[in-house]
Amino acid sequence: MTNPIEVRNPRTGKLDYTIVPPSSNWLEQQCLRLRQGQKHWLKMGVKGRIAALQQWKQAILSERDRLTEALVNDTGRLSISVMEIDSFLSSIDRWCQLVPELLSESTKSTTIPFIQLQQTSSPYALVGVISPWNFPLLLSTIDAIPALLAGCAVIIKPSEIASRFVAPLLTAINAVPDLRDVLTFVEGGGATGANLIEYVDLVCFTGSVLTGRKVAEAAAKRFIPAFLELGGKDPAIVLPSANLDLATSAILWGSIVNTGQSCLSLERIYVAESIFEPFVNKLVAKAKSLQLAYPTVESGEIGPIIAERQAAIIREHLLDAIEKGAIVLCGGTVENKDGGWWCHPTVLTQVNHSMIVMTEETFGPIMPVMAFSTVEEGINLANDTIYGLSAAVFAEEKEALAVAQQINAGAISVNDAGLTALIHEGEKNSFKYSGLGGSRMGEAALRRFLRKKAFLVKTNSAPDPWWF
Repeated sequence: MTNPIEVRNPRTGKLDYTIVPPSSNWLEQQCLRLRQGQKHWLKMGVKGRIAALQQWKQAILSERDRLTEALVNDTGRLSISVMEIDSFLSSIDRWCQLVPELLSESTKSTTIPFIQLQQTSSPYALVGVISPWNFPLLLSTIDAIPALLAGCAVIIKPSEIASRFVAPLLTAINAVPDLRDVLTFVEGGGATGANLIEYVDLVCFTGSVLTGRKVAEAAAKRFIPAFLELGGKDPAIVLPSANLDLATSAILWGSIVNTGQSCLSLERIYVAESIFEPFVNKLVAKAKSLQLAYPTVESGEIGPIIAERQAAIIREHLLDAIEKGAIVLCGGTVENKDGGWWCHPTVLTQVNHSMIVMTEETFGPIMPVMAFSTVEEGINLANDTIYGLSAAVFAEEKEALAVAQQINAGAISVNDAGLTALIHEGEKNSFKYSGLGGSRMGEAALRRFLRKKAFLVKTNSAPDPWWF
């Protein structure tokens, strides 16, 4: 018998939800059930799978109010939860439009005239998804939707910190008979996630570098693919030719959206010395205009810190920076209000790379701003990290692109920030410890779930010239 997990409400601090993790035997049986369902799912063909996902979309719309309420209880924020649901629904439509062409088969000649090549693909039977708490719905389904359309069955283990949203989603899944045989969610902690890897053919993981390494090692032992989207410490570089009003607004959003609880948050800001003071003044003024979403979810733009342990990390980073000489220009404290943890948007100056706020993932609404004297120094500072997820550069477009080419990261927004949250067409790979495996953006996101098969067909009855 597994021990129940008590789940905290991020706004009240109360333990108001309970998870009962599954036994290994139950989890194995679920995976066997999904494997059986996948055989029929694959025979349904692309059109059948598209129809099933569109039925699921309609069922989700019927559950939208329950789903919104659950996400608000999971995360403590409203507007981002609404945006999360909208993005999820639009991703179903986007993939349904793309998949017929992506799964089309081809026949072509080869360098040998009488040998023809037929290319097909074979989906992995069962995909396991292990997802985090910061965007619970979006990040639990971002890999699942293309995997399902590719012909896979999928089992999803969301974070135990935020899984209330699972109940309305399961209701919607169960309303679509074809889908319920190939898609399910399972609630549990780290042990459940580790156990899941033993029963799937491919694993997608989003989370910390520490846990991602364990996932990669477990997958390697089973010789199954692992696609990892891990941490980030994304830099922004602001050059003298930048539009400061645009740059400060974009960087504020890129740093603070979802209270900074995003792997693509801008967590380090490097600004040319000649524009440092006016940049900081504008950024601080805009940061001060944002309000906490307290006492109600409609009160402001900044939601609570979702995970209690993250509040401690943010506080540690701030204290370390202040002790080492950082100056707090606004914000700067982590407060408990009626059981929830909150942090106002914080701008720090006099920072350097001896401070953990400049080297380790903070995952909070903290904006450390550091001056540089030359473009080369700015680029070197941006690349001085173990991470390489994404970045941003602000300057005249040609200059910005030249700098962006030298940043060691998978996606660089030019004169904007966090665009990978909104633009999904661009394929990208993580650099360094920010991830492993194929792109979860662009057409490659679906092709990750397929193994290529080549049929080499002899088209005449004459002996081959190389035979004995």
